[in-house]
Amino acid sequence: MSESKAAVVETPGSPGPPGRSNGAGFHIDPRYLSSGLITLILVLGQMYVGFLHDLSQLFTAIAVALLAELTLGRLLTGKWLNPASAYITGISCGILLRSLYLWPFAVASLLSIMSKYVLRYRGRHLWNPSNLGICVVLFAAPGTVAALSEQWGNDLWAMAVIWVLGSVILWRAKRFHVTFTYAVSFVALAYVRSLVTGAPFLSEVAPITGPMYQLMAFFMVTDPATSVSSRGGRIGVAFLVALAEMVLRLFEIVNAPLYALFLVGPAAKVLDLKRSA
Repeated sequence: MSESKAAVVETPGSPGPPGRSNGAGFHIDPRYLSSGLITLILVLGQMYVGFLHDLSQLFTAIAVALLAELTLGRLLTGKWLNPASAYITGISCGILLRSLYLWPFAVASLLSIMSKYVLRYRGRHLWNPSNLGICVVLFAAPGTVAALSEQWGNDLWAMAVIWVLGSVILWRAKRFHVTFTYAVSFVALAYVRSLVTGAPFLSEVAPITGPMYQLMAFFMVTDPATSVSSRGGRIGVAFLVALAEMVLRLFEIVNAPLYALFLVGPAAKVLDLKRSA
């Protein structure tokens, strides 16, 4: 089935169309399903990995994201925007950043939300918000800020729960093909890396069990507002993100997955917008 090429009017604070009911039954807004999934990742990660060292950092990231979204949305659109996407942005910054200070979490969340209103091309924002905010802070203050690197270890059932629920949510949102492509590409390219570097395959593929890659696979790569318009294009972009990450890791670039999406995603979006104009 070919996808509709009808123009979509995008509100900066909205990651995609809200849930609709066709009269056959109740349909939950995908934004709330995504909010629930990322909260589940947070809860299970804290229970079995303990990757949150200071709850004030998480609360700071979420509060700044929500405040920025509501304020900018009201000032620039005249509406009170649905805060679900801002919550996802804030909690992503809170989970993925590591620092002894509060300011990196506040700055990352603020930059993430502001980017949706400032860094735009033909009426669309180009970067996944949390990806941009996190990358800017990591690049600007490498001595003060780091990215989450913990993996689930032996608690693979927790990862399985997240991947099953996440896959169901993405299937309903018609974005499962993106995450599937990214995951398969990552595993295949991990084997290539193991051949190049001589490292064991399991050590190369192990990072996909960590919270960073789960947030990448379920929220950043699949972001409706910054994805390209065609199904084939989204599959291609997911593969290119995985490929760029492999190259960056071969050059021992820290935070390779985040930087890979930062580089590939906006370029693909600009080309897609030019093609569809």
